[in-house]
Amino acid sequence: MAAPASTARPPTTTQFQLPPRPAGQPPRVDELQKARHTRVEDGGRRTVIEEPGNRTIIKQDNRLIIRHDETERFRLLGGTNVRSDRRPDGMVETFYVRPDGVRIVSVVDGNGRLIRRYRREIDGRERSIIDNRRFWGTAAAIGAGAIAVGVLLSLPPPVVTLPPERYIVAYDRASDDDLYEALSAEPIERLDRAYALEEIRDNYALRQRLRRIDLDAIHFEFGSWQVPEDQYPILERIARVMLRLVDRNPEEVFLVAAFTDAVGSDVDNLSLSDRRADSVAQILTASFGVPPENLVTQGYGSQFLKIDTPAPEPRNRRVEIQRITPLMAER
Repeated sequence: MAAPASTARPPTTTQFQLPPRPAGQPPRVDELQKARHTRVEDGGRRTVIEEPGNRTIIKQDNRLIIRHDETERFRLLGGTNVRSDRRPDGMVETFYVRPDGVRIVSVVDGNGRLIRRYRREIDGRERSIIDNRRFWGTAAAIGAGAIAVGVLLSLPPPVVTLPPERYIVAYDRASDDDLYEALSAEPIERLDRAYALEEIRDNYALRQRLRRIDLDAIHFEFGSWQVPEDQYPILERIARVMLRLVDRNPEEVFLVAAFTDAVGSDVDNLSLSDRRADSVAQILTASFGVPPENLVTQGYGSQFLKIDTPAPEPRNRRVEIQRITPLMAER
């Protein structure tokens, strides 16, 4: 059963549009530059850049992060099978009906944070996939400005005893079993507590507790975030591994992260990487059947360069995939 068309939008950004382009030409970062809207807040301490695609870039205290509407990918996939409703408490619920009739519900607060995502089966049973209510239930009093530039943790780098090729698995040199082992592995160090999605996104030292897969085989055109269609088959193996894990545990969550090299401005690279991560996630779902509710995406721009150089470097233009379920699990 299809849900009616969207009736509300999460209050993260204004819906700016890219300018028209010739048919068949992929969108590029130079178009984003012309479509951005910038404002200054908090007495000049914070700069907020709003972009098409419901994305917001925040610059404050020498930090730069990007936030996007986690339900936008469902709208692109679902068309009229998506509806959003604003609740009396200011939360926005987005309902996405999968082709098999299963309903995915995402709850976003007034700060644009994903508070909860759950799956409602055809028989009415619910499966919680992401639940940040215990972290943000009382956070409204903090205000959006205090948390807009991320949630920083004081974590030292982990002690890595694994061989480098098992800790960071190169996708193009790995077998299917290697990929499965990397994504199914538990954290390499004991965790004291469960973490919110924003904490995972914003803290590299926390994500280092997990093994990861470096997917260097996807090559984007310069300035574009669209994956060339002839490269779609490259993603088939990682999709098969994800589906094996989801079959084992339907509540798994995978982070698709993307990076750029150091060429270009920090703002452009951050936006470009975030959109590239989202493009990969869309292909994993639309072409290979990975449930969209089991994916989250994030761009990091030119942070965490693999090769420390300001020059063009293909190895820095990469996608990383991690299973972040263990970081969110209750201890």
